[in-house]
Amino acid sequence: MASFNSNEWRAICDKFTNAQNLTEIESRNDPENDPFRSKYKARELLREIYCSLKNFEAGEGEEEGGGESGDQRPTEQPVDGQREDLFGQGFSGDSPAGLRAAKLGAVEYYLGVNHVDTEELPAGQEHLMNCMKLLERCRVSSPNVSLFIHVRNQLGILWAGRDETETAQGFLETAESIYQRYMKEDGSPPTDMTEYFAAEESLLTHQERIKRFELAYTHTMYYLAQVYKNLGQTERAATYCHTTLQRQLQLNQFTPMEWALNAATLSQYYITKGRYMEGRHCLSAATVISDLAGEVPSEAAAQENEAESERREHLRQKRAEIARCWIKYCLNLLQDAKKQLEDNIGELDTDRQEELKRARRREEEEEEKGRKSALLFGSEDTFDSIASIEEKVMCLFPLDFTEARSVFLVGQNHVTQAKDYFQMDGYVTDHIEILQDHSALFRSLAFFEEDLERRCKMHKRRVDMLEPICNDLNAQYYLMIRRQLMFELAETYNEMMDLKLALANRQADTQSLDNHTIKKFNHLCSASAKYFQMFLDSLCSPEGKFPERLEEEVLRPALVARFRVARLHSRLISTSPTVQLDNLNKSLENYKYVVQYCEANPEAGATVETELELSKEMAGLLPLKINRLKARMASNN
Repeated sequence: MASFNSNEWRAICDKFTNAQNLTEIESRNDPENDPFRSKYKARELLREIYCSLKNFEAGEGEEEGGGESGDQRPTEQPVDGQREDLFGQGFSGDSPAGLRAAKLGAVEYYLGVNHVDTEELPAGQEHLMNCMKLLERCRVSSPNVSLFIHVRNQLGILWAGRDETETAQGFLETAESIYQRYMKEDGSPPTDMTEYFAAEESLLTHQERIKRFELAYTHTMYYLAQVYKNLGQTERAATYCHTTLQRQLQLNQFTPMEWALNAATLSQYYITKGRYMEGRHCLSAATVISDLAGEVPSEAAAQENEAESERREHLRQKRAEIARCWIKYCLNLLQDAKKQLEDNIGELDTDRQEELKRARRREEEEEEKGRKSALLFGSEDTFDSIASIEEKVMCLFPLDFTEARSVFLVGQNHVTQAKDYFQMDGYVTDHIEILQDHSALFRSLAFFEEDLERRCKMHKRRVDMLEPICNDLNAQYYLMIRRQLMFELAETYNEMMDLKLALANRQADTQSLDNHTIKKFNHLCSASAKYFQMFLDSLCSPEGKFPERLEEEVLRPALVARFRVARLHSRLISTSPTVQLDNLNKSLENYKYVVQYCEANPEAGATVETELELSKEMAGLLPLKINRLKARMASNN
């Protein structure tokens, strides 16, 4: 019987160790002009191991008359490379034939990964499928279950990279079910693939075997999260992502910044679903884990050392991105609370507020129950740190100004942190998006403020942060952003105008407004009209011609802007009949535009139903008002 003597086997084990060393360590230092040098060397060693194993198998086959002792090879054909019952048929994993198949399969697996790493995907796929074929002979058991899962993980990645998502899903879901059934039916620490070629003294401890096996399954979870995301199964993807993050912490197998950013990204899914407790938990965990990456190197240190410079850039950027996720949390919580509390004209409904406050106690009890049932991140080291960050910001809807302000301040702190990295010089779009979020935080907080004067000051803060940017931006390169800013500034000035008028009406009727108030009102009214008009002008051709047909993405904003300009011109206060007439004519012109455009393009009417109805009404009433004014002007001459 052919057999390896101890020296031959030692030589094979040494070759395998060298191949692993070349792949995992030496390859990091390969030159740019020969980036796969170490991996090609590793490939040659793996091929030599494969030939040695095949020669041994052939020799043994001749002595045994070509038969396999003990077990019969399964006769059924695999479906898509995967047999129906992986546990019930085939060689036992610890039989001589089972171990030979596993060892050959492992070499095919490592050759497959090697070819994928060197961007030779068809050859990589062939080796991985060869591994699958060798494992078809065996039933899943402790000596081979790790290989069963690893090869399917790699095939899942390979097919996902080709956008063959459903094929990838098949391999990964089979890997998942293999793990689950193995843990249920056996559960003993399985052999790691590296142990097929390890001397007795180099075998892993039970604890290390368990850790490596659990890490392989964690990778299965991670890849399935990506697959489900690409298939549009967002809830399932979020669940798998959450499980992956938790397992990485438990196994202490994670890169702090990468983990933190994944947790922060997951929080955004929970926020869109209104699950603020889970969102807050993800962000708090992200903040704690990101701190494990250490201090940001100083500018001085970064200037002296290229590695420190890269590390400084990396840490500052990732922490700024996490800060932006916190901003979205605070902003969405305030906006969703506003939706719960506003009446049909967008003001605070005090009856609804009281009703929600009464229900709050029940919610707090539910929150506590929810916390106990939720999958919480962390280890003994991090649980308390995560909880202490959670305590600083609420996850229930704020119901009054004090609560809203506490959420606002957390958001504003993160705005400062995000802006520190995403500065205007180099990150124009990011910087402006952060400013827009800051403005939206002020707008949401203003809803809860009962004092109209203070509410007006909050809107003034929004103007102060957005107006200089809007006016300084290059109109050619940042057209879309400028349009957003123009529209927001127009709406903000409009809100301030309404607030100033409401304040004046509390003190006296419109007829006796003092000159200062009239001047202030007209300034706000004109500023709002100016920015709406700037928005409309940005839609014109280079020759200054307004489009006959509006593009779908600007249809509603353009018609709303026309409607608002009409309304604003009719509201300007003037003692001069000539100025009044000019304002009313401009108003009529814009109301008529909305009506005529919607008559010519009936589908547009559905996007501006309220504005269209009011425009029709005003287009009928204003000519009468204009004629009365003209008659009065004529009689005075």
